[in-house]
Amino acid sequence: MTLAQTRLDDLWDFSDPAGSELRLRAAAENETDAATRAELETQVARALGLQERFDEADAVLDAVSIEDSAVAARAALERGRVRNSAGDAEAAVPYFLAAADAASGDGLTFLQVDALHMLAIAEPDQAEEWTSAAFGALDGVSDPRTLRWNVSLHNNTGWRLFDAGRVAEAIGRFEAARDAATRWGTPQQVQWADEALAEARAAL
Repeated sequence: MTLAQTRLDDLWDFSDPAGSELRLRAAAENETDAATRAELETQVARALGLQERFDEADAVLDAVSIEDSAVAARAALERGRVRNSAGDAEAAVPYFLAAADAASGDGLTFLQVDALHMLAIAEPDQAEEWTSAAFGALDGVSDPRTLRWNVSLHNNTGWRLFDAGRVAEAIGRFEAARDAATRWGTPQQVQWADEALAEARAAL
């Protein structure tokens, strides 16, 4: 079975990676389904990476049993994130490519878009192409949790445009991010979109 992203949402607090690590470890230890346990272990590695405990994160991933596409995609994603967080974006790219490939081959759109959005971060010169591919992957999707990716994709594009001095275009993207946040996102994402819009409009 594939781990529901909503279950992970309940376990994750990205402002507290240490606390998230403890919850994820406990969930993995108590999980009876091997594939789901493996997915949870990849998230333990992600929590370790966010604490800059990179060697420990890799060790956890070394022990993950990869027997299906979801685990393969998540493991590759977290290998890439560890390297990107450690400052080696070039080394991260092959892992993000592998994650996108594993996810796309089995219809795991959430993970596919995650990988494409990470490629846009790791390869800023190709960010437009990777982001376009991510939006394309979302075409025809009806799951609200997956559609929430629209918030991050528009927001990240908005900031790239803003940093490039294309403020009017950035405002359009921030407006799209706010609309997506209102439809599918969290109250915090709506707040962030409002703050981005205020900053961009002030700059304009």
